[in-house]
Amino acid sequence: MAIRRKRAVPERVRDGAEEDMTEQEKKEEPFDPQKDTYEWIHCIIVAIIACVLLFVLAARVIDVRGQSMEPTLHEGDKLIITRLAGDYENGDIVVLQKDSFKREPIVKRVIGIAGQTVKIDFSTGTVYVDGQALDETYTKERTYDRYHIMDPEYYDVYGIDPETDVTADTVTVTVPEGCVFVMGDNRNNSSDSRVATINFVDTRIIMGKAVFRIYPFNKLGAIYSPYKTEGADG
Repeated sequence: MAIRRKRAVPERVRDGAEEDMTEQEKKEEPFDPQKDTYEWIHCIIVAIIACVLLFVLAARVIDVRGQSMEPTLHEGDKLIITRLAGDYENGDIVVLQKDSFKREPIVKRVIGIAGQTVKIDFSTGTVYVDGQALDETYTKERTYDRYHIMDPEYYDVYGIDPETDVTADTVTVTVPEGCVFVMGDNRNNSSDSRVATINFVDTRIIMGKAVFRIYPFNKLGAIYSPYKTEGADG
């Protein structure tokens, strides 16, 4: 009796996960080191451009030079300054660059803003703004050094009327529109608005307002305005 054998059928069943992995491997592109390097370079360039724009348009770091802002700031202090901290106000610490004085940036404090009157009594060292004496606990000494502001040669620079704005020991000036009157906290060792080559400072040449000290580390922190007044002009 003849035995009929069944035809062998090829095994076609495969594991589904294995098949999916094979298809995925087929779709993957081969590693291209040049493309990978290009993507890294692109990311680095974008990051550098973002940092540059941040420091040019929003903030930058400035080193304090000299002694004119002692005891508040000292030589070597590093400040973050910005143009985006709002309008300049009394008591703000600002960084400016005035070529008629020097090309390097200088750090000063805003004493008077546009439209205000600033009166300095050099006999008592007292500064008044709009008739109010300033409580200047932040200064190293009271204001005794006159520099150029009471020199008749520079009355025109400050718009001073010798008949009404000057006495033997005092001078009064009115801050023009778009300008501020600045002084250093080390009043008797500071070239500032009392010096004719600086005088009133156009706000357009102010590089920014100091908002944070990042060095030295033991003085790390935000910079606040201590502006206060004591009372009426005597």
